[in-house]
Amino acid sequence: MGVSASRGVSLRRALAAVCLVLLAGCTASEEPQDQTTIPAEETSAPTDTSAAIQTPTAAAESPAARPAQPRLVRVGRFDQPVYVSSPPGDSRIFVVEQGGRVVELAEGEAREPAFLDITEFVLSGGERGLFSIAFAPDYASSGLAYVSYTDQNGNNRIDEFKADPPSSDRLDPASRRLVLGVEHPFSNHNGGLIAFDPSGMLVIGLGDGGGAGDPGNRAQNLNVLLGKLLRIDPKRQPDGKPYGIPADNPFVGRAGARPEIWAYGLRNPWRWSFDPSTKDLYVGDVGQSNVEEIDYVPPAAQSGANYGWPKYEGTRGYKNVEIEESALVRPVQEYPTAGGNCAVTGGGVYRGSVTELRGIYLYADYCLGVIKGFRIRGGRAVDVTNFNDLRVRNLSSFGEDSAGEMYVTSLGGEVYRIAPSE
Repeated sequence: MGVSASRGVSLRRALAAVCLVLLAGCTASEEPQDQTTIPAEETSAPTDTSAAIQTPTAAAESPAARPAQPRLVRVGRFDQPVYVSSPPGDSRIFVVEQGGRVVELAEGEAREPAFLDITEFVLSGGERGLFSIAFAPDYASSGLAYVSYTDQNGNNRIDEFKADPPSSDRLDPASRRLVLGVEHPFSNHNGGLIAFDPSGMLVIGLGDGGGAGDPGNRAQNLNVLLGKLLRIDPKRQPDGKPYGIPADNPFVGRAGARPEIWAYGLRNPWRWSFDPSTKDLYVGDVGQSNVEEIDYVPPAAQSGANYGWPKYEGTRGYKNVEIEESALVRPVQEYPTAGGNCAVTGGGVYRGSVTELRGIYLYADYCLGVIKGFRIRGGRAVDVTNFNDLRVRNLSSFGEDSAGEMYVTSLGGEVYRIAPSE
């Protein structure tokens, strides 16, 4: 799903025989492991003779540049957690559970009743479920929040809810309003993350619709919403429409293109994020068979960016299709789907209390579970580091609270906070 039970995350493919366990996964952990099966995914790849695009080689890691190892502090256990978030300026921490609930973290467990429970509306399992929550920038006054999930028909849906007053401990279920619905042909590659960008617009990440190799050629088709980052204004509802289109979206007024589209050419952007300090965008796009990639895009290049799928898988040629390469985004970092890796879980640039980590982009692989990081310098990934002591089985997502502290979720149930070394 870009999530859960199936890794809700964009987990997509069958892992090697011994790794066919979702919650247990391929991590070397001695702890007891919950087990949920990951559905197998087709991986046959068309051959392509086109040349691979060239990506700057990341600088080799050096002991002198390597930051001190922080630690993971377990803050609670939940039912298949896939995301952590907080309203702006609010000290509360909310955990999204794949099955359809958003719960507040309270003394190591979920506060009951749930902040939001839409289990009856959510089709959960495999890569489907409730994926994320996004609190409006003015949540303290509006009480508006948005959730992304697969509905009972297997389609992608974005709903709005309201808390009245915003300080209340529940979103009002009667306030549910459909913002956007997108038909989804297969069960996988749902994307699922939604977040507000630095300008206050809601950005929606959607996968290519599923199946192997983008069989519908949707990612490059500007007339469909799948395989895209969408950008809308959910608070502006012109002429009774459920959302407004920002005037600066790149395809407004272009024939044969949907005006909601902000960027395209994505396979399964399970987790992506904006750096709040620089407004840079980082996208973790799950690969098909061979390569997992992280894309870095500065603000000036985000509008209309083409991430290249399915022409390219990472920097490798994948499918012989014509694409518009003038706005092509080349991965800033990639790694092979081998050695226990199976699907990238994008993270974010760390801005929390661990001084040594500030400015480092953190990410991981769902199966291997080792948190990795790098800095961007001159458009290149440098100070590349594996934090080998920071390993989380079935690492489904990263998330942040309003203070900038970063959290890591395991589909097996645990939620951790990244903390300074003792």
